[in-house]
Amino acid sequence: MKKGDTASAGWRGSRDGWLEAGYRALIDGGVDAVKIMPLARQLNLSRTSFYWFFDDREALLAALIDGWEARTTEPLIAATQQYAETQAEAMLNVIGCFLSTSTFDARLEFAVRSWALQDAGVAARVAAADAARLEALRGLLARWGHGPVEADVRARTVYLVQIGYISMQSNEDVATRLARVPTYVSIYTGSHPEPREIARFNARFDGAA
Repeated sequence: MKKGDTASAGWRGSRDGWLEAGYRALIDGGVDAVKIMPLARQLNLSRTSFYWFFDDREALLAALIDGWEARTTEPLIAATQQYAETQAEAMLNVIGCFLSTSTFDARLEFAVRSWALQDAGVAARVAAADAARLEALRGLLARWGHGPVEADVRARTVYLVQIGYISMQSNEDVATRLARVPTYVSIYTGSHPEPREIARFNARFDGAA
């Protein structure tokens, strides 16, 4: 059996299990909480079993950063490219991505941004992600007819508001946030969403409101 085989179990646990434990430690306690021995105790595994899947702690941290991009940047960029019949619907796709924990992991985003304050390498990854996300938003707005400067400013307005929610750890309830969505769409795009578009959008979050 090769090192890193995700099918491995028993006394070694699994790569996914170690990753999940590392993820939980990161979002609950920050990067300093991601340490091999505490994770081993949490998983009821030996410290040596960790090395079946990762060369060292740095390898686990690198995998967590890759996971962050998969849980945040990739879904957001996909949302900007999702089919929409109107500009308002296109922006609702983006807002919906930010609102859903299944498409944008806000807790992980906060943890990684906090980590970036003490790690230049992570800060560079965050800066690259910010640039890619903004470029995707600019591209969406450009496709709907906004010129370069206007698309850039509107994209920054969208992005900085959403990241502000995360950085400030806003506890605004879902119902309140949904009530503000039509106005956000108008500000972000200059076009008003139709009632049917808002109804479809709100239906996605009925269980969370």
